[in-house]
Amino acid sequence: MDEPSDRTAVKKGWATRVNHDRADSATRAALLTAARGVFEEKGFARTTVAGITGRAGVGRATFYVYFSDKEEVFAVLARQVRDRLVAGQELGGVDADDAHAVAEATTTAYLDAYLENLAFIAVIQHQSLADPAMSALWQEIHARPLERSARYIRRLVRRGEADPAASPEAVARAAGGMVSSVAGHLSVAPDQRERATEELVAMYVRLLGLPPRDR
Repeated sequence: MDEPSDRTAVKKGWATRVNHDRADSATRAALLTAARGVFEEKGFARTTVAGITGRAGVGRATFYVYFSDKEEVFAVLARQVRDRLVAGQELGGVDADDAHAVAEATTTAYLDAYLENLAFIAVIQHQSLADPAMSALWQEIHARPLERSARYIRRLVRRGEADPAASPEAVARAAGGMVSSVAGHLSVAPDQRERATEELVAMYVRLLGLPPRDR
């Protein structure tokens, strides 16, 4: 039988590498999913590497292939939450020139993202009270969505489309606080979601100082 050609060997090697990368990614994702569940149930202090690996169904040695300790896992998960909240401000299928539509879409999406991550956010917030590293993570989670919102408000002001109740930064911070408060309320009263969302959007529109829709 002829020896395999160089091209065949390269192809097989590439396929092996791709399969390895997929398995590698799947294992890391499984560890992150398991870690998030344990953190949400037990909090940061009571979570252990053994608890994470037990839920993921892997050995401790496998854990240390991907993460140095539980703090690193927690940081990765926290940044995933941050990115999800930022993504909640993305516009999709909305007229970017319709400030009312943008306010409704982004506020609703941000609330949805906050609710999806509420349990983990609570762990971060609690841990940030005593841990400077976690405090920095907590600030980071809020900073990027706040900055993005403030930039949008400044753009509305430059275009003469809004007369905000305070500085863009203050309005963005207040809007974020309202979302946090409403999300906490809806966690125990989910049946009020539609009305709470409508009221949240209405308050944000008033803070922005948008003119009535029919003007």
